[in-house]
Amino acid sequence: MSNQPQHSALQHHCGQFQPGPLSRRAALRSMSGGFGMLAFSGLFGRHALAGDASEMLAERALAATHLPARARSVIFLYMDGGPSQVDTFDPKPRLLDLDGKPFPMKTAPTQFNNNGNTLASPWKFRQYGESGTWVSDLFPHVAGVSDELCVIRSMTSEFSEHTNANYLLHTGAGIPGRPSMGAWSSYGLGDENDNLPGFVVLEGGLIPPGGLDCFTAGFLPARHQGSIMRPQGEAIADATPRESLGAQNRKRQLIARLDSAFAHDAESEAIDSAIKNHELAYRMQAAVPELASLDGESKETQALYGFDAPDANTRTYARECCLARRLVERGVRFIEVTCPRTIGDRWDQHDNLRGGHEANARAVDQPIAALIMDLKRRGLLESTLVVWAGEFGRTPFAQGSNGRDHNPFGYTVWMAGGGARGGTVIGATDEFGYRAVEKPYKLHDLHATMMHLMGIDHRRLTFRSGGRDMRLTDVHGVLIDDAIA
Repeated sequence: MSNQPQHSALQHHCGQFQPGPLSRRAALRSMSGGFGMLAFSGLFGRHALAGDASEMLAERALAATHLPARARSVIFLYMDGGPSQVDTFDPKPRLLDLDGKPFPMKTAPTQFNNNGNTLASPWKFRQYGESGTWVSDLFPHVAGVSDELCVIRSMTSEFSEHTNANYLLHTGAGIPGRPSMGAWSSYGLGDENDNLPGFVVLEGGLIPPGGLDCFTAGFLPARHQGSIMRPQGEAIADATPRESLGAQNRKRQLIARLDSAFAHDAESEAIDSAIKNHELAYRMQAAVPELASLDGESKETQALYGFDAPDANTRTYARECCLARRLVERGVRFIEVTCPRTIGDRWDQHDNLRGGHEANARAVDQPIAALIMDLKRRGLLESTLVVWAGEFGRTPFAQGSNGRDHNPFGYTVWMAGGGARGGTVIGATDEFGYRAVEKPYKLHDLHATMMHLMGIDHRRLTFRSGGRDMRLTDVHGVLIDDAIA
């Protein structure tokens, strides 16, 4: 605080006293509006360069990576609820031999402990492509791109409950408050597009158990948190301008002065994030409507994704996957695609396994295959890492008579493009598909590999918080070497 005597406005105006010298705080307060306008003038000066600016940003981001980057963007296809590995990508003939009989292995406690007999898959598996990858009849379209898939059958989780397992999958820790892998990607690599967020969540109707904390920036600067975008209606709330350009400019200038006026009384990082978020929100008013308008896509492309599919959930997910491709084209770093709300209550089939898994697969199968094919034909698959994963798998024995409980001990995820080794199968579960027995991996290992393919050494991407250097993989994480082409 300044030691100068305080004077009223009346005394200053009547000239009875000479004002004392400005304190540092008063100087910052009086000049804050100018600082705000400098920021805005710099911002709009950059955009006057148009195309050149985008190319410079991209080159700068890639040049700053720890390793040669194979992937510029990630599309994370989140399968909410935990698909069953033994019904999708991990065939187990032994289950057919023992169907309906007592399960022969010792079982760990499950979520609900209503364990029944061995339950064989209701769907047949077939081999596809030159790689001969096994895919169940649930995914006839994905089977057509099986040579692009790097299937990891030996993933494990530390939790058998949705919320904690979701936090672990998304943030590397089973508790809320840690930054999402999308936020880490944005923080580590920066943005290639000044007009869109670096981390976008396409919300098809379901927010994961654990809520928005799955997409948080945690202790990272707030500008790296996930921005929710919807595939139908207004993509982002209030993104469409409702005022004249003059009115918007006046509000922006006021916000800049208000932000700067108390910048010296608060943490500079928090104020900096607030200013950047306001600036980005303004620019998104022009960028988002154009991005979300899918009418310009060709009829062939719309049909490929399933825009006209009989199932409304397929149509929703088709728009999400097409938007994901458009976000990649515009340089967005990390896109998470969530599931639509089907009749099957996510992939979480504690009963009605057949009806629930068929409804969920029908919603996502065609759009996922279309996304991979569309990326490939546009020359984008090599630089886009597509990841398909749920928070855990499901038991090879029944819950009740026709469902499956949660199983974190061995399940399947896959990757495609972005430097992943297509047409390969890595690891194995036991003969029943219950536990990973060959090359078991943890979710930290998946995160480390994803970061590696984006040019990031997961051990070196850190942020100081709570007195120590924090990272997505904490003190864990090894590369899944067989997955890297």
